[in-house]
Amino acid sequence: MIKRLGMIVGCWLVAVLPVMAQVDPVSTARRAAQQLDRAGIALQDAEGARDRVAALTQTVQAYEEGLIALREGLRRAAIREQVLVRELDLKRERIMQMVGVLGSIQGSPETFLLLHPSGPLGTVRSGMMLGDVTPALQAEANQIAATLSEVTVLRQLQEDAKDTLLTGLTGAQAARTALSQAISDRTDLPERYAADPEKLLELLESTDTLEGFASGLSGLTDQDVLPPASRFEDLQGQLPWPVQGTLLRAMNEADAAGVARPGWLIATGPQALVTTPTAATVRYAGPLLDFGQVMIIEPAGDTLVVLGGLDQIFAEAGEVLSAGAPLGLMGGQVDQTNVFLSAAAQGTGAERPETLYMEIRRNNTPVDPAVWFRTKKE
Repeated sequence: MIKRLGMIVGCWLVAVLPVMAQVDPVSTARRAAQQLDRAGIALQDAEGARDRVAALTQTVQAYEEGLIALREGLRRAAIREQVLVRELDLKRERIMQMVGVLGSIQGSPETFLLLHPSGPLGTVRSGMMLGDVTPALQAEANQIAATLSEVTVLRQLQEDAKDTLLTGLTGAQAARTALSQAISDRTDLPERYAADPEKLLELLESTDTLEGFASGLSGLTDQDVLPPASRFEDLQGQLPWPVQGTLLRAMNEADAAGVARPGWLIATGPQALVTTPTAATVRYAGPLLDFGQVMIIEPAGDTLVVLGGLDQIFAEAGEVLSAGAPLGLMGGQVDQTNVFLSAAAQGTGAERPETLYMEIRRNNTPVDPAVWFRTKKE
């Protein structure tokens, strides 16, 4: 019986090993809440900003970043809670085994406890083993108490996130609406060059591929009338992503149907804001083939950036935009609070139902966006 007790203690102690350090989900969620608070302040300040479009663009992006961080914190909290509950279940079984063995020993005659068949030496060894049991039990009890405390904190965090989340989702939508209105109301319109709408319409009607449209678009306008792009070559590997999202498929990576496109497919949240990665001229803005609303911008005379899949567009062909200017919004319905929390509670992270297609063409040839855009982890 004592031998059996020693085996259980040994297995028990081996099972209680340090866990690899992980990012604290509580800190992540709290930082996200602070981001959303700052975004709310920025939304109020944008009302009196000199450049409301720029201020509201930054506010929408701040809300998006805060909501993504909050969802990630809640996702990690849910996963951590699941791990802790499983650990408690395993420990509960081992504790019941030990309590059962100790109960059997306690019910045995005193002479049986004091004597050992192998003699005095065996008796001493068995006593030492019994002496190790109590500290092990105490250590395990302390760990269980700490685990239960952490589970309580994680559950409270998820409960408290409801109010923060509702405020964030409401604020983000208000910022998007205000941005759309500010763009409609602006009087200081961006610089424009003279586009030829008749030639553009003719090109649209005669094109059945994105490649053909982009190639024809490159030859529509005399490059001398376009504003020069300065130091665009120096931006390789430094361009920010045009939208908050996750890379779904890289260049020439086939989808489930076996279709490969020479650009990136980025999964985004509903109504995510799309902005210009760098200063550029808008060469086309409108519907195109099966790509939804499309923006084609020209950051340099030999380079086009194609952005397809938008639902709402803000800019028009001929506008000259600065880096970070708003181009439009993705489609979809903004998550309700319960949907947001449900996805996080299941540990599935952010739902990204919308997709933005991005292609870079230099001298009418597609190039890998990975050459130009910053690497990004989400």
